[in-house]
Amino acid sequence: MTIFSKIIAGEIPSYKVAEDDKFYAFLDINPVNWGHTLVVPKEETDYIFDIDDATLGEMMVFAKKVAVALKKAVPCRKVGVTVLGLEVPHAHIHLVPLQKEGDMDFSSKISNPDAEKMQWIAKNIAEEFNA
Repeated sequence: MTIFSKIIAGEIPSYKVAEDDKFYAFLDINPVNWGHTLVVPKEETDYIFDIDDATLGEMMVFAKKVAVALKKAVPCRKVGVTVLGLEVPHAHIHLVPLQKEGDMDFSSKISNPDAEKMQWIAKNIAEEFNA
């Protein structure tokens, strides 16, 4: 069981922003920018391109809805999207608020993000997602 599966199961706390029957979205605890969100399938699959086509399409539609909410909650020019997937063997999409391209530099992360700020951001994204 991956750390993401444990988060989905509620065994590990997270800053949840959205959830449906197939997918779960939460703030990255090592964000490259405030509002950096991960979208994961509830069914554990290591490599995103091993997910069947229909589910992968649904995952992107879910990620789009999260990105729309994220852009409203965390003012930015655009929301960047990337799939890296090497650090956790559970497929995931990164959504990162962008003002400039350098805002998606994964070698530069926010050190010790403030828990209150993370909770506030997660709450605002969730409210926009559910609006």
